[in-house]
Amino acid sequence: MKMISKLLTNRYALSTVVTTLIILVISVLLASVVTYFAINVVSTRVQEESIYLTKQHIWHNATATIGTVAYSQAALMVINTGGRDIVIDKIAVRGQECNWNDTVTSSKHLVLYCITNNPISNDMSYIYNFNISGTNTITIDSQDYTFTEASSDLVLRSGYTIMIYVVNPDSININDIGLTVSISLYTAQAMYYKETNVQAV
Repeated sequence: MKMISKLLTNRYALSTVVTTLIILVISVLLASVVTYFAINVVSTRVQEESIYLTKQHIWHNATATIGTVAYSQAALMVINTGGRDIVIDKIAVRGQECNWNDTVTSSKHLVLYCITNNPISNDMSYIYNFNISGTNTITIDSQDYTFTEASSDLVLRSGYTIMIYVVNPDSININDIGLTVSISLYTAQAMYYKETNVQAV
């Protein structure tokens, strides 16, 4: 009789362990499913910033002058390929921040830009006769684009392209021709970096 009672007790103890394990496994699976669902919901609703930099150039024209310094130009095309709008805080050439608009000094630093949702296939070229006191019309891909002077941070909507010219970046001179120089673009979220050789014109 004692033997039968002992066997019954052991059987019930084994059932308790198995039941506890089943409950534990179900709880872990349920928690995993809830976590996975929450991550999916958040990741689909939060769009990441993603931009593409292309057609970068830096030119130096030792014969042309603006005021008392030689004339340089930098060009960059930025495509917002992400699902959210971005704000361009700053542009730097060789680590030197480019002024949005500084036509008071003799060096005449400024940034000109044009925002479009048209696809641009042709390259950006050196412009010999920028109007530094107004708008400029430049023909690219047989279409006229109006470039205006920047005065503050630039907003680029999702799916749009911005073409940027930096007139007379502060850090470029005749000794840089043939060297590799960086162009950096700063947004509220990140910094983007491109390199290009300084070309003579």
